[in-house]
Amino acid sequence: MSKSKSLAAVAGVGISLAFAGSAAAQGTPSGQPTPQTRQDARETKELERGGAGAGQDASEGQSLKIPQPTAPRQPSPTTAPPAPAEGAAPAGQTTPQTRQDARETKDQERSPGASKDATEGQTLRPPQPTAPPQADPKNSKTFLPFVYGPLEQSGMKAASREGSPTTYLLSATPATTQWGWFDNAEQPVLRIRSGDTVVMETMMHSHNQLVPGITIEQVKKTRTDYPGRGPHSLTGPVYVEGAEPGDVLRVRINKIVPRAYGMNFNIPGLFGQFPKEFPEGQIKFFYLDLEKMQTEFAPGITIPLKPFPGTVAVARAEPGRYSSVPPGRFAGNLDIRELSEGASLYVPVFVKGALLWSGDSHAVQGNGEVNLTALETAYKELNLTIEVLKGQRLEWPRIETQTDWITVGYDEDLDKALDLLKAETTKFLIEQRNVPSERAEQAMLDGWNCPISEVVNIVKGTYCMISKAADAPRPAPLPTQDTDEAFVTVARDARLGKAMDGASMAMINTIVEKKGLSRLDAYGLLSMTMDCRIAPHREGDKAVHCMVPKNLWTK
Repeated sequence: MSKSKSLAAVAGVGISLAFAGSAAAQGTPSGQPTPQTRQDARETKELERGGAGAGQDASEGQSLKIPQPTAPRQPSPTTAPPAPAEGAAPAGQTTPQTRQDARETKDQERSPGASKDATEGQTLRPPQPTAPPQADPKNSKTFLPFVYGPLEQSGMKAASREGSPTTYLLSATPATTQWGWFDNAEQPVLRIRSGDTVVMETMMHSHNQLVPGITIEQVKKTRTDYPGRGPHSLTGPVYVEGAEPGDVLRVRINKIVPRAYGMNFNIPGLFGQFPKEFPEGQIKFFYLDLEKMQTEFAPGITIPLKPFPGTVAVARAEPGRYSSVPPGRFAGNLDIRELSEGASLYVPVFVKGALLWSGDSHAVQGNGEVNLTALETAYKELNLTIEVLKGQRLEWPRIETQTDWITVGYDEDLDKALDLLKAETTKFLIEQRNVPSERAEQAMLDGWNCPISEVVNIVKGTYCMISKAADAPRPAPLPTQDTDEAFVTVARDARLGKAMDGASMAMINTIVEKKGLSRLDAYGLLSMTMDCRIAPHREGDKAVHCMVPKNLWTK
């Protein structure tokens, strides 16, 4: 459903506050359990603890189905709850329908076909129509006035010289964002021409609900109560005139200005690289010093900032709604930290107008993003210049920085991602240097500089950086033990995923033992700062080297 239709459906009613709650069902005093509610609670706990496979896959979010309506959420202290529907369950209690939804979601996650194609994803089940909540326009506690969109494009133009490309100002509002999904039928919030610049804002996760003060229990509910969608708030889509399937879209990042705060969190026992090893949850908030471009993780630990958008995406070819979590040929949640100011993303176009979104805004991220999150923030300004390139075809996205070209390999299986990465890198070198495949493969190994971008987005990522300089020296061998500059851990295995697990866990233990951090703090710090790289590989066991800079510790 388009935003214009969905907003029109509730025009004149207004928007109830985000966390409006419900009175207890008829005949049951509020807060008093019954035999049925106690049974519901036990079943819900089983799901959350990992019963029936919960937390089995270290991924950012897997279920791809929008659930049926459930009991309303608990009210905030300043929100007056609306009257419950006839027969509604008390707030916080599950119903037979919600338990069935949870079982169906788990079945989807376990089924062999649920993740068969890492590039196509799966459509979400459309939500069933429900009666709009009744709000009293005269009561400011239950009714928030809202200007129903879409926004007028002429008012989004910045002043510019006649004949020059146009700059557009795209704010992040309920009318210009979606929470956690892509849909190629979504109505554009802005139309531009090739060469125009878009200065967009982005939101924090879950439609700006993940802000300082939210608890880890509330964060968890934004995922478990809304299975099927990702956590990301996505600004867009932007329609680019002249973009057709088969073209390439070039998205240059001119400038990034984050908000003054960010957060990192571990959702207990559900996601991240090690959900079973970290059943406890934690959330930490940070002040971002944008003058010094750094943040203090803890007294004596300072992290340099390097902002980049975790997600820049065009629409998929397939119709329907898709979770924003897994990346693919359309780019999306690539989590490649080199895609920062001055870099350009080249991505194949699959639908007319391309339809461009951005979100999942990061202040800094480690390679691997091991605890699920980077230093998550939102952008006051993400300044993009967007061009349509005709006559150029790509199978997978590429990135250009001032010094390197970047090729990618993404798949649910990290070994298959590595195979794809090698094929894409060899193909690029054949095209760029006009050499046969044997020489291109050797050049790839000679210049091998290939990190693991993330292992938490269902579809896991690898990438190679290829120097633009023809006479660039061969990269130094990866260290195998601690150096003056970095803590180092190494693991080898026939499976790349197991090697990554081994090197990451060894680094967590190293930081706990040598620097005295708690395990949860070490997990979070590494998710924002660790650099995990694949050793040059032709055949046999694969090795992963993980490094953490020692200069993070200033005392």
